[in-house]
Amino acid sequence: MTGLRVGEFDRLVEDVMPLYIEAELKRHTLTREGRVRQRAVGAGPFFTLSMRDQLLLTVVWLRVYPTNEVAGFLFGVSDSTVSRVVNRVVAVLAKAGKDTMRMPDPGRKHRRTLDDLLHEIPELGVVVDTFEQGVQRPKSREEADKWYSGKKKRHTIKSQVGVDRNSGEIVDVGESVKGPTNDLSLLKQSKLMERLPKGVSGEGDLAYVGISALHPQKLGFTPRRKPRGADKHRPRGKDKERPPEDIAYNTAFARSRIVVEHTILRMRRYECLWQTDRHHRRGHTDRVMAVAGLVNRQIRHRLPFLVN
Repeated sequence: MTGLRVGEFDRLVEDVMPLYIEAELKRHTLTREGRVRQRAVGAGPFFTLSMRDQLLLTVVWLRVYPTNEVAGFLFGVSDSTVSRVVNRVVAVLAKAGKDTMRMPDPGRKHRRTLDDLLHEIPELGVVVDTFEQGVQRPKSREEADKWYSGKKKRHTIKSQVGVDRNSGEIVDVGESVKGPTNDLSLLKQSKLMERLPKGVSGEGDLAYVGISALHPQKLGFTPRRKPRGADKHRPRGKDKERPPEDIAYNTAFARSRIVVEHTILRMRRYECLWQTDRHHRRGHTDRVMAVAGLVNRQIRHRLPFLVN
């Protein structure tokens, strides 16, 4: 129900504890407007659930995505308590998840796994891709049209992730946007290419044609497109045959970037990113960031050979 082993959850509690205490202290000392509270810290009723149980409740909620009533029944609290706990702890997990993200280090040596055909691509790279999640239809027709994805044939919200090509770890999560948003436009908005360390490439599928122009060192790569045009052997306007070297290049490129598909699959095993979003698109980025942190922990603890 959590996707974590007991030892992994224990380490998660140890890592998140300082962030939780800091967030609770801020909540008890400052108002939402930033003013100092008059009431002394420690006043008022205490939580029925301990910090560890609150974290367990939130991870189960992210993984299984039950209704608040069901989660409350499982943990012996009311649905309103579940709502408050989840809202607070997801924000803490999102911050912890962001702390797990680190760009590839050009100073470290990695075993090169790319095909010889991709020799011009640097040894270190970040593979970018997006995924869409269904959302509740906005009441306004005009607003609903803005969220309707022609690709998915439903109203969706889109998230962008950047993944270390060598380890599969998530190194960046962009702000969630409307489903119809173009992938390349979202990449520009996130400015991920500008934040990559020197010598680290950016890679994507054919939705990212033009990615090289966004990279300061022009180290942006996509598969090779099939040439367009006409020749004497085919009617005018038809496609030319794809060169054999392009086919071999694209096959090798697909093998190198499949890591991002595997990582996104790990993320979407958490039902909060698979089922239709029930929260009217609010706080979606935090949920993606929280899940990304949990997935990074799984990768590091279970697949250490990918990191070393």
